Amino acid sequence: MNSREEHLDERSPRCLVTGATGYIGGRLVPELLAAGYRVRCMARSPDKLRDHRWAGSVEVVRGDVTDADAVGRALDSVDVAYYLVHALRTGRGFEETDREAATLFAERAAAAGVRRIVYLGGLTPVDVPAAGLSPHLRSRAEVGEIFLRARVPATVLRAAVIIGSGSASFEMLRYLTERLPVMVTPSWVSTRIQPIAVRDVLRYLVGSARMPDETNRAFDIGGPDVVTYEEMMRRYAAVAALPRRLILRVPMLTPRLSSHWIGLVTPVPPSLARPLAESLRHEVVCGEHDIARYVPDPPGSPIGFDRALALALRRVREAQVATRWSSAALPGAPSDPLPTDPDWAGGSLYSDRRALAVDASPQALWRVIEGIGGDNGWYSFPLAWAVRGWLDRLAGGDGLRRGRRDAAHLRVGDSLDFWRVEAIEPGRLLRLRAEMRLPGLAWLEMYAEPEDPAEGDGVGGTDGAGRAGRSRYRQRALFHPRGLLGHMYWWSVSPFHAVVFGGMARNIARAAVRADESGTRFTGTDQEVTP
Repeated sequence: MNSREEHLDERSPRCLVTGATGYIGGRLVPELLAAGYRVRCMARSPDKLRDHRWAGSVEVVRGDVTDADAVGRALDSVDVAYYLVHALRTGRGFEETDREAATLFAERAAAAGVRRIVYLGGLTPVDVPAAGLSPHLRSRAEVGEIFLRARVPATVLRAAVIIGSGSASFEMLRYLTERLPVMVTPSWVSTRIQPIAVRDVLRYLVGSARMPDETNRAFDIGGPDVVTYEEMMRRYAAVAALPRRLILRVPMLTPRLSSHWIGLVTPVPPSLARPLAESLRHEVVCGEHDIARYVPDPPGSPIGFDRALALALRRVREAQVATRWSSAALPGAPSDPLPTDPDWAGGSLYSDRRALAVDASPQALWRVIEGIGGDNGWYSFPLAWAVRGWLDRLAGGDGLRRGRRDAAHLRVGDSLDFWRVEAIEPGRLLRLRAEMRLPGLAWLEMYAEPEDPAEGDGVGGTDGAGRAGRSRYRQRALFHPRGLLGHMYWWSVSPFHAVVFGGMARNIARAAVRADESGTRFTGTDQEVTP
């Protein structure tokens, strides 16, 4: 039990939040804590929760919702269980996985004496049979039915498009509108939708924990506005003070083609854009607002669409995005090697190592390292990084579009362009794991260390200019190839490492010196492009 939990009344209900590393789960946890609940999080990768502000106030259980023993441990002594796990990136067999996981969770919840299950699903049209729904919506509806038939009373909340900073739906809307003053759009832009602000979603989720024991039903949740997607884009342009957009509909654009079009224009990859686009084929409008009987609407709620947009945009511009859709990407397999393993573990492990003495403090060097990526770039040969990003997108990957959640600070689990933050030792180490399409596994490590006088030129404490002390920058790129193609890939790109990785090390060192001299973060706009 942690220090925060010791101060909570032991009679306070305990809530389990699955999917706490995801977009909604990561925002729900602090809301539950603020409401006085004790919170336990279940996560496959607990390290991803380490850097959240609320991490020290919750109990964390490692596990996957498909693991019966782990689910049983997580549900022990739990009053209310939140099931926020979705197979967003659809693939072969995802519906069966969703079905089996939900069934297992319901059975273990009943065995553990859980009082209520709360599930956030998708709003489905009443006049469309299950066979006519997209796989994405059909699976959400099936999971909801599984919980409603379970022995534990359930609250199933059904939402359409969720508008909030960092949500996949919001970022798709945002980038489509901002980047395309003239848009060729599919026919689903004329479909009626009832979006909802993420603040209202969280309010309904927290309020659901207090529902009477006899309540076992689904609730439609939405904002006060019913709009088409075309109207959503026009209203976004107005709220964001953009010129009026010209929208041209092209009926032959299928959801599959739409997903590639969305993936080309927005940071949302086609694998995620496709289920989102498929769900927009159907009219999704609330048939009731019965949730207000149990979770009364305060003044000003539900939040209107324009205000939800304004709130989300303000969060983005102030760099206050708490969670993003990309936080929920799948980790590597448990059998995958780690960069901390010995060289012989898991077969070949290629590496490119660089080290430089830097005439700047370790603190200044760390600020540059932690600020890498996104708008700051990668400090070497921008064209090479751009080409690599485009190649990744052509192969169906995310490319360099995901950017950063926060312009200055990183935490474990953050997406960073086509990397993911795997480990941080503040002030010393940043380890990134590649999520681009590769015939193997790749990591990039960057270290900021005090210069060892025994290894350098004997200068310690401060350098000749009186700065806070010299530092040493170390950089290591690692690649674990899969099969012959992986080995061929490494040897084909290794001739360019001197330009890409060597230039990166030198530019980071120069940026640290400038940051130390100015006392501010250097953004890497003045970078060399040759060795």
